[in-house]
Amino acid sequence: MIQKSMQIQLANGLEARPVAVLVQKASMFDSKIYIEAEGKKVNAKSIMGMMSLGLNAGEEVTVIAEGEDESAAVDSLEDYISGKEN
Repeated sequence: MIQKSMQIQLANGLEARPVAVLVQKASMFDSKIYIEAEGKKVNAKSIMGMMSLGLNAGEEVTVIAEGEDESAAVDSLEDYISGKEN
């Protein structure tokens, strides 16, 4: 299991469209992937779960992945959340 804290650097935070992209990226991996923020942990492959977090730019989240491709999964989501990849 890998977990890594990061700050949301997307201009509009994680609203509908960015959440959809994040869920698509997470779904490309076989690992179980979760996003944790403010004491709430949701499945990163669930659009409804991700929307329920209501995350804004500048907020801290922890990405947790467990499985064969956990390292690649965390790296990919970090690139997206930190604004390095659109």
